[in-house]
Amino acid sequence: MGRSLQQTSISTNIKERLDFSCALFAPDGDLVANAPFIPIHLGSMSFAVKYQTRLHENDLKEGDVLMTNSPHAGGSHLPDITLITPVFDTETREIIFFTASRGHHADIGGILPGSMPPTSVNIFEEGAEIISFKIVNAGMFDQEGLHEYMVERPARYPGSSGCRNIKEVESDLKAQIAANHKGVQLLQAMVKEYGLQTVQDYMYHIRMNAESSVRNLLREVAKRAGSNVLSAVDYLDDGTPIQLKVEIDEKGGAAVLDFEGTGYEVRGNLNSPISVVHSAVIYCMRAMLDVDIPLNAGCLVPLTVRIPERSLLSPSQTAAVCGGNVLTSQRIVDVVLKAFHACAASQGCTNNLTFGTGGKDKDGVAVAGWGYYEVGPQQSCVMNTFTNGMYSQTIAGGSGAGPGWHGTSGVHTHITNTRIGDVEILERRYPVLLHRFGLRPNSGGEGKWHGGDGVIREFEFTHGLQVSILSERRTRAPYGMEGGEPAMMGRNTWIKGRRREDGDLIEDCPESKEQRFINIGGKATVFMGKGDRLLIETPGGGGWGLPADSTVREAQLYKPTWEARGSIAERAGAQASF
Repeated sequence: MGRSLQQTSISTNIKERLDFSCALFAPDGDLVANAPFIPIHLGSMSFAVKYQTRLHENDLKEGDVLMTNSPHAGGSHLPDITLITPVFDTETREIIFFTASRGHHADIGGILPGSMPPTSVNIFEEGAEIISFKIVNAGMFDQEGLHEYMVERPARYPGSSGCRNIKEVESDLKAQIAANHKGVQLLQAMVKEYGLQTVQDYMYHIRMNAESSVRNLLREVAKRAGSNVLSAVDYLDDGTPIQLKVEIDEKGGAAVLDFEGTGYEVRGNLNSPISVVHSAVIYCMRAMLDVDIPLNAGCLVPLTVRIPERSLLSPSQTAAVCGGNVLTSQRIVDVVLKAFHACAASQGCTNNLTFGTGGKDKDGVAVAGWGYYEVGPQQSCVMNTFTNGMYSQTIAGGSGAGPGWHGTSGVHTHITNTRIGDVEILERRYPVLLHRFGLRPNSGGEGKWHGGDGVIREFEFTHGLQVSILSERRTRAPYGMEGGEPAMMGRNTWIKGRRREDGDLIEDCPESKEQRFINIGGKATVFMGKGDRLLIETPGGGGWGLPADSTVREAQLYKPTWEARGSIAERAGAQASF
């Protein structure tokens, strides 16, 4: 399924940056199996499948495909669109599985290109929200309905636009439909060869194995800690606490994870849907296991997750959530791993950058434009103009050290697992130059085991653009553990040229010709002029253990093993696998 989706999609966001996931689900919506895609998708997609099965309990037939992205229907944030296809038994015509795919689409409308506005205060500003839509009904693709949901409805909210690049989004959605259909074909072939009972038995064994593994993990943790009660707390940059208390039933190998004490829903967009909280928890359980098992619903069976209502982790229906999926989710992971005493804090962020043009001007008139979400680039330019769209990417940082290992430098940590777009594609398709992209020396926390270093990424814009950054760990450093030191915080700097129209270029004043270095904070949207630069310095990971016991840091720095990677290497690998 995943290979089919990658090969048939056209956006760099999915094709190059691999911001998508595919999985198989039982008739009740439980996650059965998946490839190692994006953990934040995989843990929450089960909520989406279960919501749709309840909603369409007696209304699904062969040839139907459901589309959804609402955070309150099992979604993560709005750009992540999920397509769900029922798998029918060829003899009984009953639903025996579901196939599903979720992809991050470059733009689905809203107040800014990229649909990840740092300043959003409600979900209407973040683009199209779809609770349930039959994008394919009995084999017929509903193009008019898609245009209604993606283009017309989001534009009705003041200041918001509809999807800025509907042709590309439509093409990628068709790629998701094809990937789901590939899964349907393979499942039906498997059932035909081995029989439905055998296939379902193995599905049950996979879940039981995961459940048993997590129960054993909980017993080991309680024994190692000398207590069946664990706790941890961490704070977002604005001071909002994320608090966790874990009570382990050592005999039964079960646990209650209670987030009571977590702060209220925030006015901004760091609110995290319940499905994302469960994604973070199931990821942590799987990551702490020593056995190699597929991520599936069995990992959650021994766990009871309690989330206080009206909190950051259970927001109201109209709350903004785009940052909760990419930022708060990382901090939830840190808190869970801290409570289990597994490792120091990682960068706790995804450094989400978007830039582009277009949308509505101050008078509400639609203006053609494009956009970029730096997690992956989008459409190419045509002469001196750009098609509607956006560019967005998440930028790597350092991972936390643990008992027996150094953190890793310059990686996407925990539940992102995406790739960054190739520099050549970025510079060819967009009015931007990449001046620097490398490790940020000594940004990881010191300790017996050193935290990984963050990265430095510096852009120059060759056209005036609307640039947005959504990031965390700019005021609170990633912590170390067991005496390890914290890592360096991140920083976002606008290197601004002085311009007469901005009022900061003063004639006959030599100082006024020098560039200004402006710290724009963790969450900002800025119109950057031609020649302006954005310097992003991402956080490192915390250290573990007392620095006095440290191994030589140069042993960690850096013995790179250069491997072929990027779009060309991926294509060569794909061809070799056939």
